[in-house]
Amino acid sequence: MTDVSDGGRLLAAVDIARAALVEEGQQPGAHRRSVAEGEWAAAHYFDAELAGYRGWQWCVVLAGAPGTDEITLSEIVLLPGEGALLAPPWVPWADRVASGDLAPGDLLAAEPDDPRLVPNHVDTADEFRFHSESPDPDDVGQVVGEIGLGRRRLLSYEGRLETAQRWYDGEYGPGSDMAQAAPYKCCTCGFFVPLSGALRAAFGACTNEYAADGHVVSAEYGCGAHSDVEAPKGEGSPAYDAYDDGALEIIEFARDAEPARS
Repeated sequence: MTDVSDGGRLLAAVDIARAALVEEGQQPGAHRRSVAEGEWAAAHYFDAELAGYRGWQWCVVLAGAPGTDEITLSEIVLLPGEGALLAPPWVPWADRVASGDLAPGDLLAAEPDDPRLVPNHVDTADEFRFHSESPDPDDVGQVVGEIGLGRRRLLSYEGRLETAQRWYDGEYGPGSDMAQAAPYKCCTCGFFVPLSGALRAAFGACTNEYAADGHVVSAEYGCGAHSDVEAPKGEGSPAYDAYDDGALEIIEFARDAEPARS
């Protein structure tokens, strides 16, 4: 028997590796290389002639043992080669969703451990409806809604910070081109309606249909449609006096006699 400890016999066993692939029902392409894998194994690489697997290779690992010339099949695996067509890295859906992706009919559930949300005490005003001496249920319901009762989760401190920073840095924040060119800030505008809750001091909604109507704007945002902007006085240009067409003097001139013809 021949000793194969040097691996040379395994590296030269291209036909055995190809036959192993054919037996598995594959049609391998050209043999690319043989690589020693330790003292008693060698890997043979063949082009994979498979539709949709451009640049991929079949790897056939052959093994031997000391004191015998027998070569055995250890493993067959399909591996990407240099320049192989690969699928993009998998990204969890929660990390793929971006602002503006939500379309009509879509459902987007917040994760149970979403850091932007915290558990809330759920309460209703039902208990007040059956006691004649209790406050009016409509009034109670209004207060309950104001403080957030009735919702299972509320915006967390981290969620408020993240939201405030996004709005502050966005299109309706103080750093936008519109705000930089505005003479006044939204916090002094009659069209500015402050938000309720923890964000009240910094943000509100614009109600001016000719400005940022319906958008949440920073209190430090501003535009040219501020309620204190004064309209031009319309006094005209002082460079020229008005033309008085009622002071015309009409003068008739007699026509000169036509020159005699020779």
